[in-house]
Amino acid sequence: MNLSKRIDSIPPYLFVAINKKIAEKRAAGEDVVSFAIGDPDIPTPEHIISSLCRAARDPVNHRYPETYGMPELCRAIAGWYKTRFGVSLEWEPTSEVLPLIGSKEGIGHMSFCLLDPGDVALVPDPGYPVYSVSTLLAGGEVHYMPLLESNGFLPDLDAIPAGVLKKAKVLWICYPNNPTGAVAELAFFEKVVKFARSHDIAVCHDAPYTEVAYDGYRPHSFLEIPGAKDVGIEFHSLSKTYNMTGWRIGMAVGNRRMIDALFRFKSNLDSGIPQAIQLAAVEALTGNQGDIPARNMKLQNRRDKIVEALERIGLKVNKPRAGFYIWAGVPQGYTSVQYVSELLDRIAVAVTPGTGYGKTGEGYVRLSITQPDDRFDEGVRRLLTLRK
Repeated sequence: MNLSKRIDSIPPYLFVAINKKIAEKRAAGEDVVSFAIGDPDIPTPEHIISSLCRAARDPVNHRYPETYGMPELCRAIAGWYKTRFGVSLEWEPTSEVLPLIGSKEGIGHMSFCLLDPGDVALVPDPGYPVYSVSTLLAGGEVHYMPLLESNGFLPDLDAIPAGVLKKAKVLWICYPNNPTGAVAELAFFEKVVKFARSHDIAVCHDAPYTEVAYDGYRPHSFLEIPGAKDVGIEFHSLSKTYNMTGWRIGMAVGNRRMIDALFRFKSNLDSGIPQAIQLAAVEALTGNQGDIPARNMKLQNRRDKIVEALERIGLKVNKPRAGFYIWAGVPQGYTSVQYVSELLDRIAVAVTPGTGYGKTGEGYVRLSITQPDDRFDEGVRRLLTLRK
């Protein structure tokens, strides 16, 4: 049997390899504490779970859903964006809202809607691997934009070569950022909108971490900028906001042509989100939001603990204002992968090498603060044993 060339050209997903290494250690009897993956350990709020249970018992929700989503959910998404960001979204009769089976599937499918073979996607480096992999699967080419600490981990749009811009069809951005933890202010998004208009480039903003923020900071939506809907869309998710990673529900909002293209692509590949989950999402978006600040305070305490520990063992750390991730510089004399191996071998702590997100991630590791408190504290204790 011969597999397609496109499958042969893509590497295994980053976290598959990491999980395999952790599993091997644990199978050998080692107690590994993993800071590798950003999967919330805090349960989904009870009122959302109760809503799912009620909806699951209704036989009308046992049938095929529609790809374009229930009207109740589209209305709830639009209402949430209006309340949270002051952004108005139309959801009927032509929609600027499309529910997704988690934002990851929408991100992966969007490349097929925007790119023909030979077209270029502008992709942040380091960045979420799906941006580049989906580009390659769609037959496009990737131009990596370095995210440098000296520039606040924002891409330098002015540094993109003119020859690349002629072929570029899409710009990917992500703020609050995965993996660096950087945030972007409205002035950056204003520049992005102007850039996209000047070069006729579609913008895709991946924004699942806007509701995970600390010290009173309130991240922005790209769509807050006048004219943003003319040039792009934003991907969001209930995964991080409401601790619902396993529920697989998110949304794309913004430019109606891009939303329609994504709908047409998806409608030929999937049958939509189970209706009981959609109704639970309505409860999440419209119900009591009090669990979010309490969750953020818990995560802020963890952030402060691990940043202090990393600094005490000599690592350079940028304390993030949002997101799940700590982006730390490795000690002199180590590569990212070497330092990951060092932590696994010496103290059985797993972190992610920065190079897993692109070559500009060399010299860094990413740590997630989504372990239960007892395991988190154990991991911090182990890190502190490396103190000089």
